[in-house]
Parts: sequence; structure tokens; C-alpha cells
Amino acid sequence: MKSTGIVRKVDELGRIVVPMELRKTMDIKEKDPIEIFTDGDSIILRKFSDSCIFCGNNEDAVRFEGKIICKGCLSKLKSF
Repeated sequence: MKSTGIVRKVDELGRIVVPMELRKTMDIKEKDPIEIFTDGDSIILRKFSDSCIFCGNNEDAVRFEGKIICKGCLSKLKSF
């Protein structure tokens, strides 16, 4: 994990502002969905993508074990 050196306070409604520099770097635009994960005592924010984790295809994508996988890659996995 890379430190940005940026610190933000949580407001009274539990919100934080993601700095514009980070939004530009990560190509996050207004109304983009963001996924929230936890890893031990860390909170991880990631721009949501509903495309296949293997090939990046977003057509015929399905959720499998918490991951998005296209039907083509899923059939390849089943053949193992």
C-alpha cells in the first residue's frame, strides 16, 4: 500500500471527501460507484467495475463467489 500523506476528518454524518487529485488519478467521477472492503484494520476504497476479473469483459458477466466473471472464463474454470 502506498501512502499519499493526505489526511481527512470524518464529518458528523460519517462522510469523508476523496481529494480531487486522487479522483483524477483513479478516474473517479461524480456518481461513480465505489466498493468498500476491509482488510484487518484497514478500509479499502476501489472504483467499482462489473467486468470479468480475468479478461475484463463486461458482457455476460456474472457474480461468482463474490467476484465478477464472464461466462467464457467461468466455463474455462469449470473445465479444470
